Amino acid sequence: MTDLVFIEGLKTQAVIGVYDWEKKIQQDLVFDLEMEHDNRVPAETDDLAKTLDYEAISNYILAFCAERQFELIETLAEHLVSELIGQFKLNAITLTLRKPGAVSAAQAVGVKIHRKSTVTY
Repeated sequence: MTDLVFIEGLKTQAVIGVYDWEKKIQQDLVFDLEMEHDNRVPAETDDLAKTLDYEAISNYILAFCAERQFELIETLAEHLVSELIGQFKLNAITLTLRKPGAVSAAQAVGVKIHRKSTVTY
């Protein structure tokens, strides 16, 4: 049985891009996450400590983007997912990262990655 905890439409800004002008400005990013987690234990105990705390995860992502700079969204996504797996003991995660405005004719462009932990939690 695989339960999912999700966060949709998490908006932040970051310094990201390959062009010199992009390295001087903040750009919008939008995250969607699906994280595998067995929700039976928190449901039985009604204990926040046994859940995937989506507020803590959201705050982690916001801080991560504020503190780091990357040229590629692919690099940001890989580094972030790796840290989220370790920090929050995730078995697996699917992350969609959108960069609205990167292509004027598109609503958004981005990447979607799925990674599994090498450790079973």
